[in-house]
Amino acid sequence: MTTPRSDALAEPVERVGKGWTVSLSLANVAIWVGWYGPLQILLARQAGDFAPGAGMSKETLLAWVTGVGALVSLAANPFFGALSDRTTARWGRRSPWIVAGTAGGALSLLLLAGADGLWLMMLGWCLVQLTLNAAFAAVTAAVPDRVPRLQRGAVGGWIGAAQILGAVVGTGLATATGGIVAGYAACAVFTLAGVLPYVLRHRDLSLAATGRPPWSLRSFARGFWLSPRRYPDFGWAWLTRFLINLSNALVILYLLYYLRDRLLPHSRTSSSGGTPIDDPEQGVLILTAVDSVALLATVVVGGIWSDRVGRRKPFVAWSGVLMAAATALLAAWQTWPSAIIVAALLGVGLGVFMSVDFALMTDVLPKASDRGKDLGVINVANALPQVAAPALAAPIVTHLGGYRVLYGVAAAAGLAGAVLVGRIRNVD
Repeated sequence: MTTPRSDALAEPVERVGKGWTVSLSLANVAIWVGWYGPLQILLARQAGDFAPGAGMSKETLLAWVTGVGALVSLAANPFFGALSDRTTARWGRRSPWIVAGTAGGALSLLLLAGADGLWLMMLGWCLVQLTLNAAFAAVTAAVPDRVPRLQRGAVGGWIGAAQILGAVVGTGLATATGGIVAGYAACAVFTLAGVLPYVLRHRDLSLAATGRPPWSLRSFARGFWLSPRRYPDFGWAWLTRFLINLSNALVILYLLYYLRDRLLPHSRTSSSGGTPIDDPEQGVLILTAVDSVALLATVVVGGIWSDRVGRRKPFVAWSGVLMAAATALLAAWQTWPSAIIVAALLGVGLGVFMSVDFALMTDVLPKASDRGKDLGVINVANALPQVAAPALAAPIVTHLGGYRVLYGVAAAAGLAGAVLVGRIRNVD
């Protein structure tokens, strides 16, 4: 078991070992399995089952459920991050929230498995978002707590790899188990078990009671607003992450429906775009796997490279440009071969972006005492696109031009995020 530093608020200087990085990465995999199993497959299946009884299309029902769940995520991540900043438990600031959050997430996934209609489905997904965001806020804050600045690109790379591995494992569990109930149960078990090596093997840093600021509801609430004028680098970093994540969310949200309703029927009738894939769920799994292989090839390398040269912005900017170009290609060339090419290009770009952007975000945090809360505010840039994406995508797909327009809008958002990275001044 590792020994914690005496000061939980000190800037870390001692490099973390491979065991710590592997355990934290596995905890991230577990949390992302709890999210991506439902998002990639299970929620879409349930939306298809419940849509006729709810009197709406499956696309609209899925948009409502994921959108409301994302609203919960928006509030939960910074809220629980702030609570973990103030926690003085003997187990540390972060570990109690990791354990409680994943246990609650597993139970919420089982509740979601038993949903028999729209409202219970929505309640279950909101509880999944609430609980897993409590765990994720604590897991994320462990990096600036323990990792020195010039190692954060590498650690961010492994955490980025964990996210995509979580997507693959979650999608695989949801697909391989066959039924909805079995899929949710498998994701629940994996989510809870995956965090145990980290919390059992690596002792968390403890915050002394004297280090906790006096309680004030007003100051606690006001702390969630970080003025872009006072902290401009933080503001620009937040906006770039939001735009690039919005682009990615627009691509992912209706992927199953895109394959089922647009791409595969078109490919079967086209002499130039034929495909042997008849099952759209299998198609999602194949594209996710292609994306994952490409991402894994770049995510750790990109982070290590960024650490070695001591620069962040060029990596984030050019990875955003590559993802925007790939998304534009998906809008212009809608065949199964093009989907595979786009998945590979998105994986390459996203791999570099995920590792280096994470390191960049930790470099612009204003205060050591608020790391959990401030990273929670940054993570809003991950959750808010889940709210904005359904609101944008549903009317575009159904009334404003379909998937070509949808992916064109996604490309424009990603390109804007890549360009605005240049406005960050105090990080190279």
